[in-house]
Formats: sequence, C-alpha cells, structure tokens
Amino acid sequence: MAERHWKLADEDATRAFGTRVADVLEGGIVIYLHGELGAGKTSFARALLTALGVGERIKSPTYSLVEGYQAKERPAWHLDLYRIADPGELEWLGLDALSDPAAVVLVEWPERGKGALPASDLELELTYSGTGRSVALRPSTSRGEQLLARLK
Repeated sequence: MAERHWKLADEDATRAFGTRVADVLEGGIVIYLHGELGAGKTSFARALLTALGVGERIKSPTYSLVEGYQAKERPAWHLDLYRIADPGELEWLGLDALSDPAAVVLVEWPERGKGALPASDLELELTYSGTGRSVALRPSTSRGEQLLARLK
C-alpha cells in the first residue's frame, strides 16, 4: 500500500488524528514518529495513548527517554530519542519489552536508535504546512498496511 497524506489545521487536529488512528488500531504496532521540533509528534502520541485507554498522565519522555503505560490489556511504550547521540546508549534501557507483538510502541526520533529498536510497522511524518501541519503515513509491514487500510 502506498503512502497516504492528510492536512491537519492545528494542534487540535493533530490530537484528533491520533485518536482516529487509535480507533482503528487492532493489536500491537510499532510507529516511528518523524518531524521537526514542535511538529506535533508528542501531541499525536499523547492523543493516541489516551484514546487507547491510558488513564494516567502521559508525560513527554524527552528526559526519561522511555515511558511505559498500560493501555487497557496491552503494554504501550513512548520513546523520545532526541537526546541520544549513539544507539549504543540504549543498551541499559532494557528495550526487550518493545518486541512484544501485543505492544504499542511509539518512537520519536527513531533514526537516533537505529539498530537498537524493533522495526517499524508504520512511519508517520509530520511537517509544517502553512499555519497547520501535514501528515504522511508509510506502512512498512502488513500490520502497517492493515491499519492504513482501516483509516478512512
């Protein structure tokens, strides 16, 4: 399946899009989140996790690097690797839990963890578009393709 694009008018639209993705998500998935600083990666991740049933405050993992949650009956992980200079720095984080096929894994700045992360099912790229944002979704596995097919 080919890449698909959406226009997002503002941060509220970015959060609504995160909720929309959560609504069609079945099972686990690994989503790599790309975009410049302030493009909406964390807003998207918070909305998706909230819509999946995370009942606690969803913190930005900018300083902790990884935050774990329980999203109803499945584990969920939110990583922000902006401060990582070398993927080897991730060894001490114990990222083995990310390979659980039932887990939802959201990774901001995934290029900084290359080789230490599970492969993505879906790549999401947020870019500035006038006063709003544009989002592109690129599936990289059948799980990613199936989610994209359900996203009308």
